[in-house]
Amino acid sequence: MKESFLGQLALLGSIVNPSLAASEPSRPRGVSPEFSKFYKSTDGFACISNPSIEVALSQVNDDYCDCPDGSDEPGTSACSHLSPLSPRSPIIITDDDDNITVSLPGFYCKNKGHQPSYLPFTNVNDGICDYDLCCDGSDEWEGVGGVKCEDKCKEIGKEWRKHDEQRQKSMSTANRKRKELVLEAARRRMEVEDRIRSLGEEITALEFKATTLEKQLVEVERKEKFKVVTGGGQGGKLGILASLAKNRITELSSSLSRVRNERDSTRERLNELEGILTRFKEEYNPNFNDEGVKRAVRAWENYAARDKGSDDNAALDRDLDEILKPDAENGLNWEEFEEADQSDVDVLYQFEAYLPGPVREWVDQKLRDLRTTLIENGILAGPKDDAQESKAVIEARQAVTDARNHVENYKRDRQNHKDDLEKDYGPDDVFRALKGQCIDKDAGEYNYEFCFLDKTTQKPKKGGSNTGMGNFVRIEKVMVDEDVPPDGKGLGSGERIALKYENGQHCWNGPNRSTTVILACAEKDELWKIVEEEKCVYRMEVGTPAACGYDSSGKTSPPPRDEL
Repeated sequence: MKESFLGQLALLGSIVNPSLAASEPSRPRGVSPEFSKFYKSTDGFACISNPSIEVALSQVNDDYCDCPDGSDEPGTSACSHLSPLSPRSPIIITDDDDNITVSLPGFYCKNKGHQPSYLPFTNVNDGICDYDLCCDGSDEWEGVGGVKCEDKCKEIGKEWRKHDEQRQKSMSTANRKRKELVLEAARRRMEVEDRIRSLGEEITALEFKATTLEKQLVEVERKEKFKVVTGGGQGGKLGILASLAKNRITELSSSLSRVRNERDSTRERLNELEGILTRFKEEYNPNFNDEGVKRAVRAWENYAARDKGSDDNAALDRDLDEILKPDAENGLNWEEFEEADQSDVDVLYQFEAYLPGPVREWVDQKLRDLRTTLIENGILAGPKDDAQESKAVIEARQAVTDARNHVENYKRDRQNHKDDLEKDYGPDDVFRALKGQCIDKDAGEYNYEFCFLDKTTQKPKKGGSNTGMGNFVRIEKVMVDEDVPPDGKGLGSGERIALKYENGQHCWNGPNRSTTVILACAEKDELWKIVEEEKCVYRMEVGTPAACGYDSSGKTSPPPRDEL
């Protein structure tokens, strides 16, 4: 083979020219610098994974697989059946005898002027120029089918560096935005902590208030409990008399008001009649010989000549207005005399109101203790079993209930905030700053919406109700192994943060809908891709600054440089 001949020619040259032999031998085709140490021997080649197996130098790249791990064919496709599916890292194949480690990740392309990379062995000498991985065309060294791949690394490298500069600038912006999100998340967390502290202070104050109101309730109940109730709930004699007097005065006031209205009406009619007769006297014809008319005129003249007294009733009306004023305006408060739960004994006890404060409190306590003793011994009547609570007791008890409800509400609110601090919001608490924010994507028949740590939704464009694709339950870590498209909107390879959404709307003849949202670093929040992996089980790929700088340890680190 050609490669074998080149190896023998190099060996012959080293004999003829000792200085050439003293120099370090060149690497075989397809070997990267990191594996060059295995190919330095001039005596032969030991298989990398099985060094006990040695082959002659002439057997390296002779297009025949001699080593179990394929390491003797770094520049051909002879051992491609042992190579990994993608040139990322060596893999381990398990057979019935033992484990075989495939040592070489792929065919190494130097790509001078660009970035070196590995190409799958299956692509070597396949008659196709793989410029995306091997821009120098070295993978088609045999010229299968007359294919000749010229070196395009210079122009490809120039274009790549241009895009790489844009990508790096975009990643720089994305990392800056992530730092802003982390600061915002820290601020929101501090707000929650401050709220917990303020709620604690408010709860302490409310509990003190509730305790005070409970003591006041006990005191009000004690004062109200042993009031003597007599007269069928109408008070003592004074209360009964006050009630009768109030009713009588109300009746007389109504009658007086009615008589006054009738008087005013009669006065208006009399004035109208006198006016008619006056015009009759002035306008009748005295030459008209009608004795009846003449007698009527003379009678009117006699009536008008009589003294009818003064028509000034202003003073009387003022008196009537004063009498007919409401009781409150007259300074009369019937409630002081006719309280339903007040007895003559209570009226007697009111003398303590004239005593100084300290003395009044002492006397009040003693009198109430005395009343309690008298009631318990059957000397005074106690409250009826079916007697309703007084207004004072009802209001005091309601105040206690309201205060206790406030305390419980504030405690629940505080516990909710404490639970929130314990939730997983991702590395550096970064998703706290994005919680509830939504992004969507037009996907033909539907619009899809994803909300951070909230829900995912499918929205039909042609009408109809939205479909819930899941509610947020947890943050997970997933491994992905994908190629990043030229626009950079992809997951790439490695461990990624994923948001899990479950218990969505039930799928007909299937499970409840669920969605796994896998995140990758991007300059802005953007929903890249939606896939239904199986019935009603969805996968979304989302770019966000929040996912930048994440490694498998869960810590943040600078993003790796993109490589082909």
